[in-house]
Amino acid sequence: MRPAQPAEVEAIAELRAAVMRPDLERLGRFDEHRVRQRLRNSFSPQYTSVILAHGIFAGCVTLRPAEDGRWLEHFYLAPGIQGRGVGSAVLGALLERTDDDGVPVRLNVLQGSAARRLYERHGFTVEAADPIDVRMVRRPGAGTGRDSG
Repeated sequence: MRPAQPAEVEAIAELRAAVMRPDLERLGRFDEHRVRQRLRNSFSPQYTSVILAHGIFAGCVTLRPAEDGRWLEHFYLAPGIQGRGVGSAVLGALLERTDDDGVPVRLNVLQGSAARRLYERHGFTVEAADPIDVRMVRRPGAGTGRDSG
């Protein structure tokens, strides 16, 4: 991983659109413009890391400070990278840092998203839910990030 640059906003917006499209379409919420604009509106390069695989842009993740801990946002991996342990390794490294700081981490995941299983393996639990989003929280030290199966 390396720090994101402001100029990478469009590449990250395109990745977001590609990764989120199936879940947003399933939920009847996909909009070509809005999916990209929401990223542009909330992009914080100072808190965002670019994920590299073999030196090539493969994803990103934002860990933004908040009053009550940290927010994990914009965690996207290119479809060809998913399912290979990269997301688990990145998430594990980020959670080691937040555990060292003794702070909880919160995130939102879309209802029915496969990403929810990754978060649950790393100790996240449901804090609130509505028909579109599930808000999850992970207390310091919760979960090991290891698959049990």
